[in-house]
Amino acid sequence: MFDALTEKLQQTFKRMRSKGRLTEADVKEALREVRLALLEADVNFKVVKEFLTRVEERAVGQDVLQSLTPDQGVIRIVRDELVQLMGGSQDRVRMASNPPTVIYMVGLQGAGKTTASAKLARMLRHQGRQPLLVAADIYRPAAIDQLKVLAEKIQVPVVTEPDRTPVQLVELGMASSKRLAKDVIIVDTAGRLHVDDALMAELEDMNRRVPAHEMLLVVDAMTGQDAVRTASAFKERLPLTGVIMTKLDGDARGGAALSIREVTNLPIKLVGSGEKLEDLEPFAPDRMASRILGMGDILSLIEKAEATMDQGDTAALAEKIQKADFTLNDFLAMLGQVKKLGPLSKVMEMLPGMSGQMAKVKDKVDDRSLLRVEAIIQSMTLKERERPDILDGSRRLRIARGSGTSVQEVNRLMKQFDEIKKLMRQTKGKKGRRMGRMPFPPMG
Repeated sequence: MFDALTEKLQQTFKRMRSKGRLTEADVKEALREVRLALLEADVNFKVVKEFLTRVEERAVGQDVLQSLTPDQGVIRIVRDELVQLMGGSQDRVRMASNPPTVIYMVGLQGAGKTTASAKLARMLRHQGRQPLLVAADIYRPAAIDQLKVLAEKIQVPVVTEPDRTPVQLVELGMASSKRLAKDVIIVDTAGRLHVDDALMAELEDMNRRVPAHEMLLVVDAMTGQDAVRTASAFKERLPLTGVIMTKLDGDARGGAALSIREVTNLPIKLVGSGEKLEDLEPFAPDRMASRILGMGDILSLIEKAEATMDQGDTAALAEKIQKADFTLNDFLAMLGQVKKLGPLSKVMEMLPGMSGQMAKVKDKVDDRSLLRVEAIIQSMTLKERERPDILDGSRRLRIARGSGTSVQEVNRLMKQFDEIKKLMRQTKGKKGRRMGRMPFPPMG
């Protein structure tokens, strides 16, 4: 989402670095370019004005301009203010001291409430909670069926009964949670195409009968400033506690994520970064600011790896690496672990310096490259995978034909595999030392 903004900011700071010592005029010129970049990213103009005022007040100070690295000082200030703009610190979903915790998912129709409800239930279940879903959207066709299908995938029960009102369903959910020993109730409420009195009155009535511990507004990041206006309208009538921003992986410009906290004073608690049920993550302002400025987000990448990769398989693979006993079968298993992290483009966006480059390489960096590598290895015999040194010209031609690739791609993979083996031999026996950067699979 922030690729265009990241690229523009990096260009601005690169020009600033080339000047060495900075003057007040240099800083103001750079901030004018930052202003244009933020406005093009659809950030609320009042937010942009207040943000740059704070940055300029700090950036033109003598302690910055007279330092040996004034450009780094300005970048640090921009990052700090971006963090504050998005809330300062991470604001997690709160759990009630006396279960069950009641969470209402509210918002307009089409924002993704039903999917977000299932994603949140999955996340809480993986954290050791016992969630229960309540299908309270009785108006949208197939909403209940959709929630049932998603809930079955994550093995979470759903409360629903025909001819019940949303208020009755929430009360039924509360009774069911005690009977089933569930400690979190997630209520998927109905939405409308626009904010109206009927929607608000129904939500107010539900909250009176079964008070919420968290009332999370689900907004679509693709709608830009409309998402901010929606949040403001809902906040006027409901005791909202936070925001879930969906479709953050889309091609929107990102202005909603940078504006919504400043305009509504509501924290963004969670963000949806894909269509899969595991694609929901806590929103961390400091990490997001680093990604916007092209500094990467290694901590989130590590957390994602720990949550998705099989620890037993990873340990066994690490042991083989330490012994330099690494075959193409192991390489195939390693690719399977990498695929669990999600699309390669998303993984690379978390690496420092890569976020602003994704627009240039996204055609080459995709999961099809992994599929081609898998196809090549799977077209080999077991003996060839264990002893790739026997792969002569005729065998490589057969493998290329069997995998639907070219001999050149087979050769490229084998060369890359040899480089990995060589790297392993260099690290073998060195205690405490881990594998360095592994080359990406052949691309293009």
